[in-house]
Amino acid sequence: MTESPVPAMASEPEGETCPSPITTRGRMGKVAGVRVAATGSYVPDQIVTNEDLAALGCDSEWIVRRTGIRQRRRAADGEATSDMCYEASVRCMEKAGVTADQIDLIIVATMTPDHPTPSTGCHLQRRLGVTAPAMDVNAACAGFMYGMITAAQFIAAGNSKCALVVGADLMSRTVDPEDKKTYPLFGDAAGAMLLVADENATEGILSYQVGSEGCGGEMLCVPAGGSRTPLTPDTYAKRLQYLTMDGRNVFKWAVRLFAESAKDVLADAGVDSSELDMVVLHQANQRIIDSAVSDLNVAPEKVFVNLDRYGNTSGASIPLAIDEAVREGRMKSGDLVLMCGFGAGLAWGTALMRW
Repeated sequence: MTESPVPAMASEPEGETCPSPITTRGRMGKVAGVRVAATGSYVPDQIVTNEDLAALGCDSEWIVRRTGIRQRRRAADGEATSDMCYEASVRCMEKAGVTADQIDLIIVATMTPDHPTPSTGCHLQRRLGVTAPAMDVNAACAGFMYGMITAAQFIAAGNSKCALVVGADLMSRTVDPEDKKTYPLFGDAAGAMLLVADENATEGILSYQVGSEGCGGEMLCVPAGGSRTPLTPDTYAKRLQYLTMDGRNVFKWAVRLFAESAKDVLADAGVDSSELDMVVLHQANQRIIDSAVSDLNVAPEKVFVNLDRYGNTSGASIPLAIDEAVREGRMKSGDLVLMCGFGAGLAWGTALMRW
């Protein structure tokens, strides 16, 4: 996260200011009878290194020192978010041995949909040949956690038995190539998870917390392109179609947020941080991860990090990391896994799950 001037969201109505520090808590809950059947992920072939960005005036060493990122992936021309969702979903379904007719819910977490409408979830549903309700969730970097918890609630209510949750973002087309402090942070990817009903999964999601602080929305926003500020030649000239970020304040908020939310979730579940087998945080910045983990007093080897290779992939960040951790044998059945996504909104989702 870095400092970057953030223009106010044009014509935004006046409202209350954010409490500082955080004085409100997110909503707590738990969901039994749910387990993860499989995970899958997809990253584009093109690797963009820090050295590749030197032509844009980006300093490779500065990027590593301030963020921990060394490279990221970039989607091919003509490749859309739903294409990445499809690849990750197929891999996930193959691992689980699940066919399209068995899936009864699709949730796609993305802030970079193929189109404003129809939803990327519906595009994915069509391509997979699934007959099921499909929808998008837009909570940016917290989106996958929102999607996973929502799907778990559908299962707990008896309205789904096999839910496909996908986090995917094509961030390379959302950030401004001329913003030398923000552009190097992001990459493109997709990650998928199949949640299934299992009455033997007596623990499932032991505790979760979801929350939002909309009064901090200007810290991470795309100012133009919606109904309040439509795209016009003027907004294009001002480059308001791109993501803007107040990196310094987002950094402070994220570190504080994770510390508080993680402690709330662990306390609610009656679990000590020493009992955790794996921690998977949104891969935004190595310094955020280091600060958060230090505060929680978790051994570094229990924290999965792939930020250096993929950068910040927004909604794909957590499922991409989880899939890699599973494939590397670092997560196994029975493990206690703590996950936390946080970002634009401002929004967050934290969950403790028995794998």
